[in-house]
Amino acid sequence: MPKLEPAFLVGEFPNPEPMLAATRTLREEGWKVELYTPFPVKGMKEALGFTGRTVPHAFVIGGIVGAVGGFLMQVYPNIVYPLDIGGRPMVAVPAFMMITFELLVLCSVLTGIATMFAKNRLPRLHHPLFDATRFHLASDNRFFVSLALVDGADEAKARSALERQGPSSIEKVGGEVPE
Repeated sequence: MPKLEPAFLVGEFPNPEPMLAATRTLREEGWKVELYTPFPVKGMKEALGFTGRTVPHAFVIGGIVGAVGGFLMQVYPNIVYPLDIGGRPMVAVPAFMMITFELLVLCSVLTGIATMFAKNRLPRLHHPLFDATRFHLASDNRFFVSLALVDGADEAKARSALERQGPSSIEKVGGEVPE
C-alpha cells in the first residue's frame, strides 16, 4: 500500500514580522511549523527553534578524515618502500602538506554537501506545497507558514490556530496517496 502524503495547511503573510510572530506562537502551541520566504529573514532560525549542528560537524569530520587520509597515503609508501633521495627524511611533512590540504578540502566539502542533502531529504522533485495556488509567490514577495498535519492532527484545530495568527489566506494541500 502506498504511503499517504501528509497534508499541510499553508498560511500566506505579506510581511516577515507577522510570519515570525505566528511561527513562535504556533511552535509554542506544539505545531510542526515550516517557513518559506523569498529571502533570508533575520530571526527565522530562532523562531523555528533550529539548533541543528549536523552539517557543520560533518564538514569538520570530513576535513579531518581527508587530511589524515591524505597524509597517511603519502607516509605509507615512504615507510614501506624507503628511498634515500638527496638526504630527504622518510616523512617529509612540508612536502606532504599540499596533498594533505587538498584532500582536507575535498573530503570536507563532499561530506558536508552529502549530509546537507540527506538532512534536507533531497533530491525531492515535487512537494505537496507546490500545489498551493499562490505558493509560487514564496520566491517573489510573500511569506508562507505551513503546518504539517501529521500523527492524527485535527485539521479544524490547526486551521483555527493558523487563523488566529492573521494570514491573508489559508489553503490545505496534500494528504493524497501518491501514484
